[in-house]
Amino acid sequence: MGQAGHDAVSPLDAAREYVRRGWYVVPIPYKQKRPVTKEWEQLRLAEDELSQYFDQPANVGLILGEPSGNLVDVDLDCVEARAIASNYLPATAAKSGRTGATDSHWWYIAADAKTVQHRDPLNRKMIVELRSTGGQTVVGPSIHPSGQQYDVLTGEPAVVPAEMLTACVDALAKRVIELRHGDSDPVAASGNGRTDAVARTGSHPDRISKHQSSTDVESRALAYLDKLPPAISGNGGHAATYTAATVLVHGFEIEPERALALLLNHFNPRCEPPWTEKELRHKVTSAVTKPHNQPRGWLLNQEREQPIDTGVDISALVGQAEGKVPTVRATEREPPTDSADDPGPIPTELLRVPGFISEVMDFSLATAPYPNQPLAFCGALALQAFLGGRKVRDQADNRTNLYLLSLAHSSSGKDWPRRVNTRILHAIDQANALGEHFASGEGLQDALYLTSCMLFQTDEIDGLLQSINKAKDARYEGILGTLLTMYSAAASVFPMRRKAGKERGETIEQPCLVIYGTAIPTHYYAALSERMLTNGFFARMLIVEAGKRREGQEPKIADLPPRILETSTYWANFNPGKGNMGKFFPIPHIVRYTDEAQSLLIEARRQCEAEYAQAEERGDPVGTTVWGRTNEHIRKLALLYSISANHREPSIDADAAHWATQFATHQTRRMLFMAQSHVADNPFHAECLKLLKKLRDAPDHTIVHSVLLKRMKLDAQTFVKVIETLRQRDDIEIVSLPSATKTGIAYRLMA
Repeated sequence: MGQAGHDAVSPLDAAREYVRRGWYVVPIPYKQKRPVTKEWEQLRLAEDELSQYFDQPANVGLILGEPSGNLVDVDLDCVEARAIASNYLPATAAKSGRTGATDSHWWYIAADAKTVQHRDPLNRKMIVELRSTGGQTVVGPSIHPSGQQYDVLTGEPAVVPAEMLTACVDALAKRVIELRHGDSDPVAASGNGRTDAVARTGSHPDRISKHQSSTDVESRALAYLDKLPPAISGNGGHAATYTAATVLVHGFEIEPERALALLLNHFNPRCEPPWTEKELRHKVTSAVTKPHNQPRGWLLNQEREQPIDTGVDISALVGQAEGKVPTVRATEREPPTDSADDPGPIPTELLRVPGFISEVMDFSLATAPYPNQPLAFCGALALQAFLGGRKVRDQADNRTNLYLLSLAHSSSGKDWPRRVNTRILHAIDQANALGEHFASGEGLQDALYLTSCMLFQTDEIDGLLQSINKAKDARYEGILGTLLTMYSAAASVFPMRRKAGKERGETIEQPCLVIYGTAIPTHYYAALSERMLTNGFFARMLIVEAGKRREGQEPKIADLPPRILETSTYWANFNPGKGNMGKFFPIPHIVRYTDEAQSLLIEARRQCEAEYAQAEERGDPVGTTVWGRTNEHIRKLALLYSISANHREPSIDADAAHWATQFATHQTRRMLFMAQSHVADNPFHAECLKLLKKLRDAPDHTIVHSVLLKRMKLDAQTFVKVIETLRQRDDIEIVSLPSATKTGIAYRLMA
């Protein structure tokens, strides 16, 4: 949070600190708010250049958006917006302002956010502005034209999805307009005929029937609520409760506090088990802040067509509430309920963690010949996991050890994040903790006996998996066995094998093995087997796809940023235990949950348990294995988020819990989908998967017979068997494709 009265901080000192945090600055004339430098948007001042601009009375501006690592500013320009901001905006530790406008700027990291302005539709004065790429904001210790001093920005901006932040700002502006002008359209009432987007943020009168009182709305909402199914633990209870909250605050536009009371009194008694008030409040808050495709008040008018919200699919529940079953068009199927739905590659907004991880990631992106955000993120996450190894744990005794895998094609820059990590560890005299190849299980044990916390960075991990699958040599089985047991021993003791001449084997106290592997996507999935999917190795991994190679940039030789070296050195010297951490039993520092974070993590655990139960009911051994580890991944990631955001006084807060849950559950679903799509039980099944992939990648998911036969490289008899098998399973359909000369057949992937 910003602090007023920074007499000891000069503009030059502040500018240096901002640049060290990865943000670009622009000089602004003293007591002014706008830059006068031509093309200031392109200004990228290095730390050694700052004295030329700020060693004199001057104001400091932060360049926003993409240049500064997606730093954005929500500028609250009016008293009403500042008064109710906490009810609408995501929480953030980074706020600033000045004496006459306390906490008027809320700061976030939001990738791809766009600048949006909201003005009063009558007087055209600014209400709230989301500022991003192309903009700048004045920060402390600058002086406002009134003579008031701006706060120096000291807190860590929260990382949020751009879509969510935009929706929250929209909702805040709409509420300010309602407070000023009521629910009616102020532009129409004034007769000025304006139809701009800001004017339309107010509720339109046609959403509410004539003479519709709040009592009438509430009675209709309760009738609707009573028809919704209750929340049953392990049977989609979270989705059902979120649906109920969405219906009240978004569908019927009921105020959040009143909606909470209605849920407690009318919905909660039917739930098994009932929710706590805190849990229900979180659901209401989510329903208020998350974006929706329907307009607000979409249930106020009975005759209004009810569109389906892609943000939360409530179509089935709406059908139950209205006493009917929703129809499905012939070209659609209801989405499958198992864990094999494809959520797509990881969203870019989840590839951001405040603090050290983002700093290392940004340095990697700035210097890589082919910068790739997923690769840079995975490398930085692995480095943080290693640095925190045997030194921190959460209050459930989860540790920072991760098995992390990036999937990327050849020559796409897979090696650069590894080189950055190696360079950092050399700089802090930790190079002895680096490993590269797994020669044998025994060799891995010996390495960790000498250095109990290690970072193995290995390329083409699919080769290792192929060897484990196909080789008869027990050496590779030993590697897999060691990797499996070493992961689970991070909070206990790993017993080494007994050596000749010794009565008993040695032990490794709380070993921390962090793996950062890279592989080519198709090679990796081809190397997996059904046995490997169910023995726990696949479930222990977090797999992130890097996507296509990005445009290259000219190589750059750059010194390691001082903040990265300072934080890395801190971790190298941090010893929370007793005695020599290398040989004696360490006592890691406990990073505790905030109350809100614990509530979110409990909710996440219940959801993972529900997914596990559904997989168990389906008889899906891969699903049970992977979902059985997801809650552990969430806790580890939340711990890593917290020590990255604040390495000196970490705390697992709601932001950490929310990000970790989103990241881990998304990756679990993606991993299960990719495994189902690529891992074959036998050679014939492999050909079936191969054909489905070709249809999936084709335009319109359709390929004509002659082309598909050539691409499959099968004899005609085997090809017919594959087609018939997939057709009987309803995976594909045979369609006619008429042309100018004749009608041919083609194969189309079913929805």
